[in-house]
Amino acid sequence: MTVRFLSAAVVAVAALASSASAQTVGGATRVQPQPQAQSQAQPQAQPLGGPVVPGVCLLSREAVFANAAVGKAASARLAELTQAAQADIDAQRTPLEAEARTLEGQADTVETRQRREQFAARWQALQTQAAQVGREIEATRAKALGRIANEAQPVIAQVYASRSCGLLFDRNTAMGGNFANDLTAEVVAGLDARIQTMTFERERLTQ
Repeated sequence: MTVRFLSAAVVAVAALASSASAQTVGGATRVQPQPQAQSQAQPQAQPLGGPVVPGVCLLSREAVFANAAVGKAASARLAELTQAAQADIDAQRTPLEAEARTLEGQADTVETRQRREQFAARWQALQTQAAQVGREIEATRAKALGRIANEAQPVIAQVYASRSCGLLFDRNTAMGGNFANDLTAEVVAGLDARIQTMTFERERLTQ
C-alpha cells in the first residue's frame, strides 16, 4: 500500500523546467544504430533553411521558463515544497503500513474486525489528504507560472517591437525553416534583467 501524490508534482516540476531545445528522450541521449551495409543506410535529414520571412517571429515560452533565472528559482522552490509535503505524507504512512502488517497476521475476531475497520478509515483519510496535497502542489505550480508569464509579457512586447515583428508563432510548432527571427534568447536576457528570483509558499485549497 502506497500513498503518493509525487507523480503529478514531478510532472509539474518538469513542465516548469523543460527546455524545447533538449536533445534527449526520456532522459537518455538519442543513439542511432549504425547501418550494417551501405545499401541499408538511411538518408540524412537536410535542414530546411530558407530565407528570413520579414515580420514573422518565433518564441518558445517553455525555453524561456526553463532558462531564465526566475524560472530556475521557481522550479527549485516547487521541488522543495513537493519534497516537504511528501515527507509529511510518508511520516504518516509508515506507522500505518506497520499496523497493516500486524493486522494481517491476527485471527479474525470481533476485536480484530473493529481494528481493521478503524485502520481502513485512517488509511482512507491519508489517501484523501495526499490527493489534496497533490492538488495544492499543482495550484502552486500554476500560480508560479502565471507570475513568470506576467513578468515576461512586457519583455516579449519590447523584443517583438524591436525586431519589427508582425506575427509571433510558438517555436515548438515549427517543423523547420530559417529561425533567425527567434526571440527566445533575447526574451530570456530581458527577463533576467527584470527579475532574478521568486519565492512562494504552497497554496492551500478548501477541501
